[in-house]
Amino acid sequence: MHEEIAEDWTAYAAESVLLDGFHALKHALRFGARVPVAVARDPQAALALAGELAPDLTGALDALLRPVSEAALRELVPRPHPTGVAALALRATAPDPPATPDRTAPLVVLDHPRNLGNVGAVVRLAAGCGAAGVLTTGTADPWHPAAVRASAGLHFATAVARREAATLPAGPLYAFDPEGADLRSFTLPGNAMLAFGSERHGLSDALRDRADHLVSLPMRPQVSSFNLATSVAMALYHWMASPEARSAPPGRRSG
Repeated sequence: MHEEIAEDWTAYAAESVLLDGFHALKHALRFGARVPVAVARDPQAALALAGELAPDLTGALDALLRPVSEAALRELVPRPHPTGVAALALRATAPDPPATPDRTAPLVVLDHPRNLGNVGAVVRLAAGCGAAGVLTTGTADPWHPAAVRASAGLHFATAVARREAATLPAGPLYAFDPEGADLRSFTLPGNAMLAFGSERHGLSDALRDRADHLVSLPMRPQVSSFNLATSVAMALYHWMASPEARSAPPGRRSG
């Protein structure tokens, strides 16, 4: 059995993303990911967790999960999740970022992010707030296992991709910068792109030049900055509180 699982894992690994833990697998399944292989150190414990947290998925998980030993799990995943669950999901089953400016929810743009945990946290925010997706510039892979782990598998609930600044989709770009005008003076349109630089280096020149508006978050004097995910949360909440967003139907408003 172990050899068969290892062969299946190897066969799908190149075209898949690692779902590290029960919650990542749960969210991926809920949002339509195709999961060709999933394993559990203790399938019955995983099913009990599903009965408590995801009863809608108990049948699917019962059919999908294959038992592995602790040693075998560590061969597949170097640092297994405490839930003892791991899976592979085909990345091609994730949503594509909207290519046209007629979307009705903002895209979040992370400019040269460096912390993959922050990237995953932002994806989780975007999914929860109904944003159209998360785009990153720079070299960091937004689908890195560390980012997917931090998002709890919610990469499949919203669009996530890497782009160059010059190839961002059409639509007004609101770039967050300490020199910008107070966010509270803006009404963010549904087709906006909300761009955030890294906490240490801020926005790149390419994103600043591309911006239609420079925007700042209200902050107490002598406080240096907010955490990246906190900044994104404030901006998305500001959009969600607008009359336009409140009148839209619930769910992912991608246009």
